Amino acid sequence: MRILQALPALYSGGVERGTVEFASDLVRHGHESFVVSNGGPLAKRLQEQGSTHIQMPIHRKSAASLGQIRPMRKLIRELQPDIIHVRSRMPAWIVRLAWKGLPAHQRPAIVSTFHGMYSVNPYSAIMAKSDHVIAVSNCVRDYVLRNFHVPEQKLSVIQRGVDVDYFRQRKLSGAWRQALFAQFPQLEDKRILMMPGRISRWKGQLQFLEAMAEITHEKPHCHGIIVGGVEPGKEHFMGELEQQRAKLGLTDKVTFLGQRDDMAELYLFSDLVCHMSTKPEPFGRTVTEALSSGTPVVAFNRGGAAETLQACFRDGLVTPDDTREFARVALRLLNDKTSNIEIPFRFRLQAQTESTLEVYRKVLGNAPPLS
Repeated sequence: MRILQALPALYSGGVERGTVEFASDLVRHGHESFVVSNGGPLAKRLQEQGSTHIQMPIHRKSAASLGQIRPMRKLIRELQPDIIHVRSRMPAWIVRLAWKGLPAHQRPAIVSTFHGMYSVNPYSAIMAKSDHVIAVSNCVRDYVLRNFHVPEQKLSVIQRGVDVDYFRQRKLSGAWRQALFAQFPQLEDKRILMMPGRISRWKGQLQFLEAMAEITHEKPHCHGIIVGGVEPGKEHFMGELEQQRAKLGLTDKVTFLGQRDDMAELYLFSDLVCHMSTKPEPFGRTVTEALSSGTPVVAFNRGGAAETLQACFRDGLVTPDDTREFARVALRLLNDKTSNIEIPFRFRLQAQTESTLEVYRKVLGNAPPLS
């Protein structure tokens, strides 16, 4: 099969990394893999793994992006993909409008993935207008069924798969440790609790600081690291976090590492990974990645992250928004030397690829015309 995936850009987010990993797996299975986006750091990795990247500015949420309809139509004519897999709303609109301008015999099948619980409006509804819809978790599936007109037989849950062996088989080198401690000497000889995720209020960094105040009071040798970049417009919140860190007496107990490209090593380096989003996340990729590394995870019991923990590591579940309970569970897990972590097949990259290819074959066999 010839598959074209469409998404805004190829930076460091979970959707982007998942797209690149899936593309690599498609190539390993003997399929032709193409990705169209506005580009980014992951484009090089994508091409090194055998896929073709086409750079096109389909990322802007504005009327200007409609100027990409004709170039997209031309691209579809040239590539003649069997499947176009859209992973975001604006690319989905561009693909859809380009597709409608093609003769019927030139129209490929379209599959969409709801990577999140999008706002309910006509702009988001484009994700439901495809031959088949994929939801990344059961909570996303339920949301789609409640809010968008998608027949159940056209909706599948396919968990975002992780290459478990990639995380499990890694080892920390002495050079990596030395470089980390040279930059952050305060992390040496500490028990490390990591909070991954971009700096954003709903990601729960404030709650993490509250929990760390309790944890370090009990175990002073613990140290928290917050790993994630500051997006434009979030600088004020970053300042608020720094003020709260000082107010709680955590200036020497919690370190902001910023955006990193060595997450696999940081999972292994950490003694515990924390997930504290203040609203349900559609999936929670960092949870699966950390568990694949063998590192325990503690998380609020809601959304896609909770679905992962319920299947892989129930010991890490905490009542939502209860930071004191979070601290108690974190302390218990730090003292527990035997973490019973299991990664069921459905959370693995191989399962995601096989299930997605099954969807592709299904729509190619009897793809109904799009309205």
